[in-house]
Amino acid sequence: MKDEQLAVKLSELKAEYQTAKNEFKSKALEEKEIAKQEYQEKLVASKEAFNKKLAELNEKLALASDEDKENIKLDIANEKYYQKHRIEEIKNDYKAKKQALKDEKNEIFMNYYRSVQKSTDNHVGIDVKLQRMLNDYQYQFNLKDFFLTNGLYIIIIAFIILACILAPIMGKGNLLTMNNVLTILEQSSTRIFFALGVGGLILLGGTDLSIGRLVGLGAVITCIILHPGENIIKIFGMSSNFDAIPMAVRVLLALGLSILFCVAFSALAGYFTAKLNMHPFVTTLATQLIIFGFTCYATGTTSSGTIEGGIKNALAGRLGGPQGFPILIIYAVLCIAIVWFIWNKTRFGKNMYAVGGNKEAAAVSGINVFKITLLVFVFAGVLYGIGSFLEGLRLGTAVATTGTGYELDAIAACVVGGISFSGGIGKIKGAVIGVLLFTAITYILTILGLDTNIQFILKGVIIMAAVALDSVKYLKKK
Repeated sequence: MKDEQLAVKLSELKAEYQTAKNEFKSKALEEKEIAKQEYQEKLVASKEAFNKKLAELNEKLALASDEDKENIKLDIANEKYYQKHRIEEIKNDYKAKKQALKDEKNEIFMNYYRSVQKSTDNHVGIDVKLQRMLNDYQYQFNLKDFFLTNGLYIIIIAFIILACILAPIMGKGNLLTMNNVLTILEQSSTRIFFALGVGGLILLGGTDLSIGRLVGLGAVITCIILHPGENIIKIFGMSSNFDAIPMAVRVLLALGLSILFCVAFSALAGYFTAKLNMHPFVTTLATQLIIFGFTCYATGTTSSGTIEGGIKNALAGRLGGPQGFPILIIYAVLCIAIVWFIWNKTRFGKNMYAVGGNKEAAAVSGINVFKITLLVFVFAGVLYGIGSFLEGLRLGTAVATTGTGYELDAIAACVVGGISFSGGIGKIKGAVIGVLLFTAITYILTILGLDTNIQFILKGVIIMAAVALDSVKYLKKK
């Protein structure tokens, strides 16, 4: 009986809401039309008055003596300045009237929602909750802000869709096969480690130019240790053979050394950045050169031998054979989950955002800026080390130049994903989306047979557009 009464009550509330909504709709259409007409009339009247005043001043200017001309020119400049502000006031008045109608519409729904909450003792049904979500989205939606935030994504996705349509016409086959999708995700998997690593540094208002060289170092270490028999690379002129060590230990050794070296060099850059307030561009440029020189000197720029096929397939192959599910995707998902937790649910993550947003304010509030900055570099080094190890497994062989350009792809992915160089702004999903989009573009353009140099041009345009949009958003926020 109680349930029946509740159902009747909810039905009545819904009917009342629909009536109020319909009444508002007809009233809003009328008021919008009136507001629009008033806006246009005020705009025309203001422009006519301005043009009339300007014509009078120009006439005076033509007849004035040299002594009076400067004053009249100043009057003209002032009139133009005030006209600009009058137009702005008229526009703001029109926007305020439209916003008032939007507020009223939202309040009608919220009254209904609060009534349902009260009637159900706060146990609102899923249908009403979905209505609330839709209403909130419509209420907060702004077309200009939407395109400012997502415009680049829309363009890139439109390009990918166009490429998928053109590929069969050009005789390149169907791009939307499951194997192609999995390959893009597989290639993105290691890049996600690098993007999330540098993403933390960008949140601090910095960057990292050493990623590519760290990838080369970590991948070479991995391939040397996991190569069966004596490796063709001589480390500092000495031969290496790790066959006597059990494979499980060799895997852990390769992973551990890759992380150790990446953390050491990343921490070195972090120390000088945090202690001496040097810009990360300079410190990571310096470590980039040190790492590359060290790797080339240690290995003689020789390509490593290949990783043993069995261990490569077991750790970085595909489940169920060549067409199966890539194991690397599992590592990437785990990485995203862990980094998301650290960025969003730990004190370290919150302090990182605080330091990136305003270093001086963070210091005043008791945050150890030196410690946080250094830890962000160390954490980035851990991600680089794991990513380099996995990249070595994926490629199967490596040389000192392996990873060239990876730093630019990682930085670009973060920028495209909305992690701002102004500091303190950005989310993990942005970096992940950026990696996926960039990898998809590169893969698609390669399949379509587009010249590599054209790919560089396209990436440059995308990066420039992303930074430009970020600057516009930053200036608008200020």
